[in-house]
Amino acid sequence: MRELKKKRIQIDRDKCISCLTCVSACMVEKDSEESRNRVVMSSDLKPTPIFCRHCDQPECVYTCMSGAMRKDLETGLVLYDKEKCASCYMCVMACPYGVLKEDDRTKKEILKCDMCVENPTGPACVTKCPMEAITVEEIK
Repeated sequence: MRELKKKRIQIDRDKCISCLTCVSACMVEKDSEESRNRVVMSSDLKPTPIFCRHCDQPECVYTCMSGAMRKDLETGLVLYDKEKCASCYMCVMACPYGVLKEDDRTKKEILKCDMCVENPTGPACVTKCPMEAITVEEIK
């Protein structure tokens, strides 16, 4: 069995200039009117990109009663299956980082980062960031 490397998005807040390229790249990649990430201003007025952290112990998975949210133990990603979703939004309420949100178009699905698993070049937010403020790091 080959060993998969677990990866997470890392953010260097000192490099971020709040250009929102990561947000636009996500929308284009997912052919969506909404992004799965966002940039907010922190209390010290620094731009802060917010992404799913694919938590080791994801509250969104633990509160999901339908099994639509799951932790892939091989990749470390928290994945969402819209076919199983009961639209209860418990995952949205449980996320301590506030990154999950309702899809405004369908009013039934959740928008959540999947690290662009279908894209061989990696997450669009990472590849398009002009300041290289967003990177992917391997974790153990």
